[in-house]
Amino acid sequence: MENHHIAIDNRERMTITQVADVDAFDESVLWANLQEGGLEITGEKLNIEKLDLDQGILVVTGELISLNYTDRRKGEKKKITERLRRK
Repeated sequence: MENHHIAIDNRERMTITQVADVDAFDESVLWANLQEGGLEITGEKLNIEKLDLDQGILVVTGELISLNYTDRRKGEKKKITERLRRK
C-alpha cells in the first residue's frame, strides 16, 4: 500500500492522494475515504476543485479550518445505519 500525501497551500487549497471516494460534502465539511481509513476536512465555502478516483486525487478549495483522521472506512456507514434500524 502506498502512502498518501497531503499538500496545503495557504489554508486555501488542499491536494490529497490515495483517495478512494468521498462520502459526504457540503460547504463546511467533507468526509473522504483514503486507502487506509478516513479523513474529515472542515472549513468554510469548501469546494471540490478536482476529484479523480482513477488516480486517487482530491483537490479541495475554500477556507480550511481542520483536518482529522478517522477510523471510518468504506462501507462502515452502511453497517451503522443497519444497526440503528434493528433497534
